[in-house]
Amino acid sequence: MPADSLPLFPLHTVLLPGAPLGLRVFEPRYLDLVRECGRSGGGFGICLILDGEETGAPATPAAFGTEARIEDFGTGDDGLLTLHVRGARRFHVRRTRVRDNGLLVADVGWREDSDVDELRPQHGLLAMVLERILEQVGGEHAQASAARFDDAAWIGWRLAELLPLSDGQRQSLLQDDDPHARLDQLLGMIS
Repeated sequence: MPADSLPLFPLHTVLLPGAPLGLRVFEPRYLDLVRECGRSGGGFGICLILDGEETGAPATPAAFGTEARIEDFGTGDDGLLTLHVRGARRFHVRRTRVRDNGLLVADVGWREDSDVDELRPQHGLLAMVLERILEQVGGEHAQASAARFDDAAWIGWRLAELLPLSDGQRQSLLQDDDPHARLDQLLGMIS
């Protein structure tokens, strides 16, 4: 299967499928990336930084990340470009290269998520935990349909997004292809 090419925006955070993220963009390489996405209609990859910083020399990204799709953009009070993105497909980085402008570009293999995988009985507690969290914090997922609370992948991603987890824990969940194994990990993290 051939790899797709995806520009990367390494960050000190983990973007999860379905999760929103706000970004401030000011470095020329990332302004170029946004222009490129605007022209192509495509997204870009967000990977957790393993070594390095968000600005300056290209950082070393984690081997797994999430495609970011731009939903909205504007200008902040400081005059900088602001983006509102949402996590889409997960990917595995096969190889990276650095463009002349310092932008990191990766050859990626997409990680397929099963469509809807029914919640297993041993994970029922996690659905209840998520419902209680959403009752407390509200937000865009608070009005989710009842069917969502029987979708193992959706429950796992929303808990990974909303629970106070470390970036390392979120990265571990992101790298797991099996939604039930992710829920097992989450059970271990909250117990």
